[in-house]
Amino acid sequence: MPRMLDVSDEVRAEIGDEEADRLLAGETAPGSYDCTSCRTPGNTEQERTSTVLFIGDETAVLAFAHAGCLPSQVVQVTEEQLRGAVKSITGDTVDLEPDKVVPEQAVLGVTSGLVLIAGELHPALVVEPTAPIARPGTTGSGDDFLPLLIEQGFMPLTELSAVPPVLHGWSVLLAVGRLHAVLQPGSNGGQPVAWWQAHQPLQVTEGWRAAANKHQQVLLFAAPVGSIGRQPREDLLRDALDKAAANGKLVAAALPLAGT
Repeated sequence: MPRMLDVSDEVRAEIGDEEADRLLAGETAPGSYDCTSCRTPGNTEQERTSTVLFIGDETAVLAFAHAGCLPSQVVQVTEEQLRGAVKSITGDTVDLEPDKVVPEQAVLGVTSGLVLIAGELHPALVVEPTAPIARPGTTGSGDDFLPLLIEQGFMPLTELSAVPPVLHGWSVLLAVGRLHAVLQPGSNGGQPVAWWQAHQPLQVTEGWRAAANKHQQVLLFAAPVGSIGRQPREDLLRDALDKAAANGKLVAAALPLAGT
């Protein structure tokens, strides 16, 4: 049965016309899969699905994502990022050597907390990926997480002394007191799509939700892997944010609240 797959020209160029045609015909594509972006289930027979090809120095893996989460693309990663990640991606390997493992796409870790700025508490989300983020289509071992966000309108911070400006088009989806997603503008002015989506809606504290309803916005802070860590208390989280800002490793924006 044909699958509702998107295979971009760059993915087709890497895997070849024959393999791409087999995917589109449903011969080699899975029916169900876990989206490599939001990690929730998808089905290639029922919804548009993107093919995402991760390529390392000697390793490649074909993974699948909801079309609303990621476009079909080739993502360059380092071999170091691939090791030990065989269980993290459901997909078909491509031209693998037997002793190689398949890559892991970095997962965005999200922590909620209240942050005191200019004497007032603001609801905040702190985002830190589990691995370096490579720019699609590039090679090398650099981390482009912050440059990519700055290009989207996030502001670099050197200290947490003022509320960052509002980033229009982005929003934080809160429903029935739970955090569901961070939304970004859709392509060509289309409907917003999930930049990050909770595998299961995350419970937030009463204080956090009250602050979000008061300000009608949420502050989103982002830092590269290894900058913040999982802090058990809000005072420790603030200390980590201050340190990351002082080291030039923090960007932020205020995102309008969607929902209640």
